[in-house]
Amino acid sequence: MDLFGEPADGPGRPPGSSVRLPGRPTAWEASSAVPGFLPSTRAFRFSNDFAAQPLLGVRAPGLPWGIGIGDASRGLCGGMIFAVRDLAEARLDPSPDPTPPARGSPLYAYLVRRLFDSFDLPRGVARYYGLMRGPDAGPRGRPGVGARSLADEWPRIRLDLDTGRLAPIGIVTVRSADPRQLGLNHQVLAYAYRQLGTVVTLRVHDPNTPVARADDVTMSFDLAQFGGLAAVGAGGSGAEAGPARIDHSIAIGGRPVRAFFHSRYRWADPSPALR
Repeated sequence: MDLFGEPADGPGRPPGSSVRLPGRPTAWEASSAVPGFLPSTRAFRFSNDFAAQPLLGVRAPGLPWGIGIGDASRGLCGGMIFAVRDLAEARLDPSPDPTPPARGSPLYAYLVRRLFDSFDLPRGVARYYGLMRGPDAGPRGRPGVGARSLADEWPRIRLDLDTGRLAPIGIVTVRSADPRQLGLNHQVLAYAYRQLGTVVTLRVHDPNTPVARADDVTMSFDLAQFGGLAAVGAGGSGAEAGPARIDHSIAIGGRPVRAFFHSRYRWADPSPALR
């Protein structure tokens, strides 16, 4: 049995093939998972729940006190998922502490540094903002931001997973032109997928989800849904493309996943933060 509770690929069976699963008609199927990775064992024991405090303190010339930058209570999700991939690639175990690290500790400083790395300034923030402002559905058959995610970003995520690499994903949850809403977006780490026909189910590590439920978080979508990839070829029809549906169990306060993208990642050595 595999991560999805279904028969695993047999010896010699290609990654994508026509198979018959119990209770289902014959369908093309593909799946992949990063070997040995489960959030319950390979991610941090603590959730993305930090006290209200500055991310960084900067001392201004001539002032006897420092100036705080950012607010940790808004989350360090990007730092946490980048750190988890760093640890996985270094084959190091995460900290066993169930309590988020205190400000001033090496682990806290490392997570904050990786959080800023995950923003991929200025390109990454521009991507979040552009998707926030974009429509869910476009006129004259033009795909909305969700459909473009399925068409452009899912292949990049799948390439990571097919080659045994964890895939960092930026999640857009709001539609707004207000840059103050950027903090309502999120980041997760994909570690496995199954595609049955045109339906894709991703398993993701969500830093917001407690460790007891960490292995049960998914994101799923149908590549052929109305308003998804089917809308891409409908240009000139005059029809309005509907929004792409992306189902999920990510802990983001009930907000939808409007769109997503594959985040640019570079490895950083996590070992100094574990000392």
